[in-house]
Amino acid sequence: MVASMARFDFQSGMMFALALTAAGALGYGVSHLGDAGRAQAAPVLMTASAPSPMATGHAAQVARAEDGHYWAEADINGRAVRVLVDTGASVVALTRDDALRLGFMLESQDFDHTVITANGEGRAARIELSHVAVAGARVERVQALVVERGLPASLLGMSYLGRLSRIEATPHGLTLRP
Repeated sequence: MVASMARFDFQSGMMFALALTAAGALGYGVSHLGDAGRAQAAPVLMTASAPSPMATGHAAQVARAEDGHYWAEADINGRAVRVLVDTGASVVALTRDDALRLGFMLESQDFDHTVITANGEGRAARIELSHVAVAGARVERVQALVVERGLPASLLGMSYLGRLSRIEATPHGLTLRP
């Protein structure tokens, strides 16, 4: 009975944390990712009157890796990108190399947003991805940042995760439900 109670508390806590992170991501997006300073690589077409479409497809399973993290192979704009699932990241964050492989040709002046990463303060460029899918859980028109330097791996953040209907965590993996 105690083990089941602890699991319930963990899952409830995880869902509460995800909800708070999604609310924070929305606030961040509204206050820091407005029209001023938008990277020219991918114009953003979303408006307040057109809500973001939710995810489509089927549930995706992401296994917990040996290092304790959740790594996924994401289909981003039709290309495979290895990403770290990170509920603490407000948006999908791409390394400059991954963005280049996806066809985003960014200039120095495009990196006009300041971001705080695990490696300290850095610069980033705002882009929009046509789609992001992990094992069938697909989201269209995903806001993202390309971090100029210091990001060791691309991150699957809340601009994707927050548009799923549900995320379930177990000690062995995550289930992403569209």
